[in-house]
Amino acid sequence: MKIEKVITGYLEENCYIISYGNNVLVIDPGDDYTKIMEKINNRKVLAILITHSHFDHIGALSDLQKKYNCLVVDGTTNKNKLKIADFEFTIIKNPGHSKDSISFYFEKENVMFVGDFIFKNSIGRCDLEGGNLIDMKKSLNNLKKFNKNIILYPGHGDMTSLDYEKKYNVYLQ
Repeated sequence: MKIEKVITGYLEENCYIISYGNNVLVIDPGDDYTKIMEKINNRKVLAILITHSHFDHIGALSDLQKKYNCLVVDGTTNKNKLKIADFEFTIIKNPGHSKDSISFYFEKENVMFVGDFIFKNSIGRCDLEGGNLIDMKKSLNNLKKFNKNIILYPGHGDMTSLDYEKKYNVYLQ
């Protein structure tokens, strides 16, 4: 699986374009439709995955939906495992930053797209509408149960690993 990052908007949100061959999934289409479309190029968008519904993560969602008329997977999705063409992933509910926060875990590839749930050396804010510190603590404890070698792709900033975060992120200790 190829993973490409597109940094969008003034909050520098990470939109990810993941692909197997010509098929792609778009994760968190932030607010720069043109930039995202350039990265997609002429490939086929099979679905759009949303880690949470904050404006900086869904700015181009409406335009992409209109163009591709594809599946949208978000916090309202009732399934916890999905297979779309060659993409297989688990949806993990991790409220705290927002009520609808979810992560997408691609076990075969050992990667997890975590939105604003966790960042390198930090976590997402819990003081915004829908945020809840108690829920965040429960979500963080759940994350500790996963393979420490998972690579985490956050909604802002640099990628990291669960192993690194367990060692150095004060919120996971």
